[in-house]
Amino acid sequence: MMRKSLVLVPAAMTALMLTGCSSGSGGDAAPSLTVTSAAPTMDGGVCPEADPPADTAPTWKVTGATGTLAVAPSTDEAGPLIKVGAPLSIVETQVRTLTPGTGAVIDDDSIVNVCYEGVNGRDGQAFDSSYQRGTPARLRVDGVVPGFRQALIGQRVGASVAVVMTADDGYPQGSPDGTIKPGDSIVFVLKIMAAEQG
Repeated sequence: MMRKSLVLVPAAMTALMLTGCSSGSGGDAAPSLTVTSAAPTMDGGVCPEADPPADTAPTWKVTGATGTLAVAPSTDEAGPLIKVGAPLSIVETQVRTLTPGTGAVIDDDSIVNVCYEGVNGRDGQAFDSSYQRGTPARLRVDGVVPGFRQALIGQRVGASVAVVMTADDGYPQGSPDGTIKPGDSIVFVLKIMAAEQG
């Protein structure tokens, strides 16, 4: 079955989905994402649009406070496996390297091209997917929500990573479009395609 993205305008909505909600009053406002260009300028490849084969075995399983998660990384031919036994809620953000990378190390100053899929733990539905669009997103590491940042920092280009994050490390007040509600745990499975220093 084809994954459905709730993204209506990819570049604008990607900025909304990967950033926290900011209050504009300073203090505890979440960082805002800077999408540096609509089309990546560094070599970053493509995100495979096919669903993973039905017999794909998970490489990481999580039992939450409620619900379960099973994931496997993307391949050259297919996107990642993400199966949520909803509702999934967790008490602490967890990051797992599914496949190590061998390229440059990612830090807060990096700009990365990333293939990713985000799934809401409340209902197990994908809310954003660069795999569906077939193109990596170009992101500033210091501009994404804390849980996504944790999944990137210290990894190397080429790594496939999964993160299941608490609402506090994702979207504490929910997403602007209401897809993610306050308190929702969310999951991202991503592959770092390329990086450069900002």
